[in-house]
Order: sequence, then C-alpha cells, then structure tokens
Amino acid sequence: MNGMRRAVLSGSVFEERIGYARAVVDGDRVYVSGTTGFDYATMTISDDVVEQAEQCLRNIGAALEEAGCGFADVVRVRYLLPAREDFEPCWPVLKRYFGEVRPAATMLECGLADPRMRIEIEVDARRGSGAGAPGRKAADRSAAVLRVEAADGGTAGGEAVPERGGTSTT
Repeated sequence: MNGMRRAVLSGSVFEERIGYARAVVDGDRVYVSGTTGFDYATMTISDDVVEQAEQCLRNIGAALEEAGCGFADVVRVRYLLPAREDFEPCWPVLKRYFGEVRPAATMLECGLADPRMRIEIEVDARRGSGAGAPGRKAADRSAAVLRVEAADGGTAGGEAVPERGGTSTT
C-alpha cells in the first residue's frame, strides 16, 4: 500500500465544518489529528480531564484500527493541555496505552478550541512497527522522551521524573 493516501473519517461534526480528516494514511504512515475527549456519537464531553483523556484515546484507537494499525504502532504522541497541572493526573491512563510502546512524546501547554476541552492528543504511527510486528520485541523500542513547553516557547517545568520513563530535552 506504499504511496497510497486515504482519509479516515470519524463522523465528528468538526471534521466536516473545518475540513480535515481524523487520520490520514499515507503508505505505512498514519497521522491522527489532534483528538479531544468528545464522544462523537453523542457530541458530549466530560468535565473531568482524566475521563477526557480516556475518551481521546478511545477515539484515537478507533482511528488507528480503521487505518489498519493500533497503539503498538504509535511512534510519536503529542499532548496539548490548557493547564499543565492537568497533565499529571492523566499519566496513569497514558501509561496504560503507551507504557509498553514508549513513543516519543511532547506535552504542550496551549489554548484549545473550546473551553470545555481540557486535553487534546495527537499521534503518528507506522503500520507494522509495533510489538506484534515480525522481529520486534519490546526491548527494541527506544525510551520515550518528554519535552514540556509553554505555548510562548519557554519551558513549562521542563524536568522529567526518571522513574516515569522520560528525559527532558529542554
């Protein structure tokens, strides 16, 4: 399928109104757009940031599946949050999805399109690169790198906690 490009649509009204796809498959690469905690079936969103993170990842999981891959194929993840203090409560959820995968990761503090949105997650994946791919072992994957930046370009904390698997690049 190399060289083939196709869009993956989730049915979100935002995709239609703004003109984008939930994900784009380009050969063996999959680019999942920034995804918020809206339940697209009901167009509702929880007030709780941890519940929003869970819903973001359910939405991303559906897009990855439609693209022919899964969380084990994720090589890059970006976390966007309006309030950096909301990030740490989400860590257990994020670790459940990415703890074995160890993608490169960045957290940015920035404004989001709707004040109800407390987290947005974006991922890039390479189909067939995950732990289940032939010849791949969990130990073959590189450790995650976490860079925390403020929207103005400065660092927002910048220190990673070693036992949580990241090292600071700022």
